[in-house]
Amino acid sequence: MAAQTSTAKFSDIYELKEELGKGAFSIVRRCVQKATGLEFAAKIINTKKLSARASNNNDHQKLEREARICRLLKHPNIVRLHDSIQDEGFHYLVFDLVTGGELFEDIVAREFYSEADASHCMQQILESVNYCHQHGIVHRDLKPENLLLASKAKGAAVKLADFGLAIEVQGEQQAWFGFAGTPGYLSPEVLRKDPYGKPVDIWACGVVLYILLVGYPPFWDEDQHRLYAQIKAGAYDYPSPEWDTVTPEAKNLINSMLTVNPAKRINASEALKHPWICQRERVASVVHRQETVDCLKKFNARRKLKGAILTTMLATRNFSRFSNSNGSSLNKIGSPATSPAGNGSAMATVLAGRSLNVKKNDAIKESTESNTIEDEDSKVVSVKCDLESRKQEIIKLTEQLLQAITSGDYGEYTKLVDPHLTSFEPEALGNLIVGLDFHKFYFDHANAVETISLDPAMSGDGSEGPPRVLSKNSKPVNTSILNPHVHLLGEDAACIAYVRLTQFIDRNGLPVTKHSEETRIWQRKDGKWQNVHFHRSGSPTTETGK
Repeated sequence: MAAQTSTAKFSDIYELKEELGKGAFSIVRRCVQKATGLEFAAKIINTKKLSARASNNNDHQKLEREARICRLLKHPNIVRLHDSIQDEGFHYLVFDLVTGGELFEDIVAREFYSEADASHCMQQILESVNYCHQHGIVHRDLKPENLLLASKAKGAAVKLADFGLAIEVQGEQQAWFGFAGTPGYLSPEVLRKDPYGKPVDIWACGVVLYILLVGYPPFWDEDQHRLYAQIKAGAYDYPSPEWDTVTPEAKNLINSMLTVNPAKRINASEALKHPWICQRERVASVVHRQETVDCLKKFNARRKLKGAILTTMLATRNFSRFSNSNGSSLNKIGSPATSPAGNGSAMATVLAGRSLNVKKNDAIKESTESNTIEDEDSKVVSVKCDLESRKQEIIKLTEQLLQAITSGDYGEYTKLVDPHLTSFEPEALGNLIVGLDFHKFYFDHANAVETISLDPAMSGDGSEGPPRVLSKNSKPVNTSILNPHVHLLGEDAACIAYVRLTQFIDRNGLPVTKHSEETRIWQRKDGKWQNVHFHRSGSPTTETGK
């Protein structure tokens, strides 16, 4: 059945059955298609609750993005969306009913598990990632919880699930799409807040492959700051004795995936052609890895314990916040309630949101190994944290722009500003400047400007405007941003106001400090932030600050 957006009522097409899971704004229920008798899993989002939230526009955009992306993806190793229906305050997303549970849970229940089995699992994961990348989709949250099995049958297909954080990219586009993912699986470029793209999924695949082979992750620390430092440095190893029995080819593939520089990291298509994947019968070991299974059991238990603690913290936080502010009860905001046992409960956990529990065979299935960043439906990261991350992104962009100005790097400057940049500044004598020609003059004549601007006596009126641009051979200049205030103007625009402090040594060898007040407007176009307008205070001088 092709994925579609139906205009008919949900109840005309499907019959709802038992509840499989529950999240803050959604419920997952088994449903049966009346015409065929086929079973599916329906994720039912309460759009009325979303509309009641202060960030409802963002919530609706994410919901629409998830549905749009899922409609594109039709692959045997991806949980497929079959239908999308909006009906009287609810949005229904109808997915495959995946009944096999988590891949990692299945592995520990097997009687035999070898390196060759790990290779087969990774091949299916890479097939799904490669398909996504070919269609311009980056998952951004690839981890064990999102790797499910189609059924409980032996050899059932591995299915990639949960595209709630997925984004659309153009080709090999690299841009800053926000801080999103799960801590242990985040790539170095995301942690550095650098532009990123498809390689982030390959890094996560490297982490998953490492775990598949020995049962524990390559990067681990209870302190998140130290964990992030490990990841950014690519600080992992292959300790004895568990890694002594892993083939060199497997380690080579991990190294290719966990390459810190994303430009040098292997891509999904190349990984599928790696000998350890495509020639596993010849290369991968077939010896049973009991120690890996034992370690993986502990790893799974640790994930579940963290999920339980996180769920309790979320419930306490949500109860306190909502009951204190408006007297709402915990259930009203979507408590992490348990639900009856039933097929597809592992998938229901993924679909309904990461703050749910599902009872299955008298066991509680918690949602995550650790907090997933950015996904608001999970209630893991508050809106405040998300906004703060975006504000820090704007401050970093502004610092990069000022660095390009002070270093006289016009090429870097043009990457950060719109070609039709508008500006008000003292040197324009009250006129609105449009385009880059006015600013390029100062880059082209940096040496001449330097000679004038480094002498405070030549400023004429003693204005506080900072030096414009300095050649790469100029004396040292230090530019700082003081008291930055960022106002987010929706998802794709922001305004930053700050005091710009410029320190330099004049031609007499004396330190000089100048400052100005600046305001810049940033706009995101095609996933890339650009400065579209700025205003600088002060009196006209021979100096500049673009």
